Amino acid sequence: MVKYYRTDDKKIYEFSELTQGIWIDMVNPTVSEGEEVAEKLNIDIQDLLAALDEEESSRVELEDGYTLILIDIPTTEIRHDKEAYTTIPLGIILTADTIITVCTEETSILQAFVNGRVKEFSTKKKLRFVYQILFRVASAYQTSLRVIDKKRTEIEERIDDDTEDIDLIDLHALESTLVYFATSLRANAVVMDRLTRYKRLEQYPDDKDLLDDVIVENQQAIEMTSIYRDIVNGTRELMSSVIDNRLNNVMKTLTIVTLVMGIPTLVSGIYGMNVNSKWVPLANVPFGFGIICILILVVCAVMLIVLKKKKFL
Repeated sequence: MVKYYRTDDKKIYEFSELTQGIWIDMVNPTVSEGEEVAEKLNIDIQDLLAALDEEESSRVELEDGYTLILIDIPTTEIRHDKEAYTTIPLGIILTADTIITVCTEETSILQAFVNGRVKEFSTKKKLRFVYQILFRVASAYQTSLRVIDKKRTEIEERIDDDTEDIDLIDLHALESTLVYFATSLRANAVVMDRLTRYKRLEQYPDDKDLLDDVIVENQQAIEMTSIYRDIVNGTRELMSSVIDNRLNNVMKTLTIVTLVMGIPTLVSGIYGMNVNSKWVPLANVPFGFGIICILILVVCAVMLIVLKKKKFL
């Protein structure tokens, strides 16, 4: 899908054809759509559709007549029947009169511009537009990180009550997401550092300040990712310890039951042997069976008291 937008009088309008100062928004374009745009603007088709490859890394490339900027943006996907975060490439191509964005899916980052929710947005001020996109990308990472931390908190609150093995799997998924985020944010930081030395297109007075804000926001997202990774790792270790402790308690209970139940089993086994009754204690004594049962209970009680003093109970 390819759409054309341009701002006039601080409002954004959709166009049906290519004009000066236009923004071309390409969402999962077909090869034919890519070839059409590439031919009109004299852009290498490989550069134009580079963002469609999920393995593409963030970078800035200066080509004849245009500049390619690739960054990673956060998005959601279904993983193990649950919604999870991941990152996908977003391509931005700058020419003398046009800005092109290419992504495999519609993203709220660009939809905010289409819906007119970004202040001082103009398709004619291309570098400012790029910095505004980068600012919203950094903000999107921070928002996603807060959601991830909220999910971790929900899992942590269940540790004392009904912790399950699935919670460990969910924590592992969160930790994996944070690894992806950390890698993408560091790569984006390299792109931003490269843009601080970008001189090919005109920058307006406020553009440098905006880029500085973007770098600060991206660095804050990197620090949040590092902190949340440590917290998730600590939560996972705590949960593993709790589960191991519960298993130890179960094993301890089974051991105690085995010890206590072993006493009547031993006595009944001895008295069940095929020997002359005159050699069996209390065999011919009135109420002998009851006396033996009482003795068994007394020994079991003594055993429990000893185990309690040893703090096995």
